[in-house]
Parts: sequence; C-alpha cells; structure tokens
Amino acid sequence: MGDPRREAELAKEERMMRRMRFLVDLTTAIILQDPKLTVDEGWNHVLALKRAILAMFPDKEAVFDLVYLPRFSRLIAERFGAN
Repeated sequence: MGDPRREAELAKEERMMRRMRFLVDLTTAIILQDPKLTVDEGWNHVLALKRAILAMFPDKEAVFDLVYLPRFSRLIAERFGAN
C-alpha cells in the first residue's frame, strides 16, 4: 500500500494527461474536418490548445513548441496547402 497523497497526485496527473490528449485529438479533428475553417481559425485553435496545456502544465512551453507545434504546422500545411 502506497502513500495516499502520492497516489492522489499520480491520479491527478493522469487525469490532466488524458485531458491533454483529448484536447490535442479534438484540435486535430477540427483542423482536418471542419469544412468552413480558415487558416487563421486553425492557428487560433492551436494557440487556444497551447494556452490550455500551459494552464495544466505551466513549465512545459518548450515541450509544446518542440512536440506539438511542428505537428500542427504540418496539419495546417496539409489542409490548406500553406507554409
């Protein structure tokens, strides 16, 4: 049996990770599937995602920029044929 406080922290972190994955998947789906979406709106969704993730994980901006920003740049480029 472990430390209840540690287990609670791990459970909280797991919930935040699930929420982050959901938000990333949702943003991806919106960018790829919304027929009325513009390039600017797509980037606004990415920026909103970044704000949401940084609210959960404040010290992870560099990780977001390294992992997710290139991914969403590719998605937007594929969708709109833009750079």
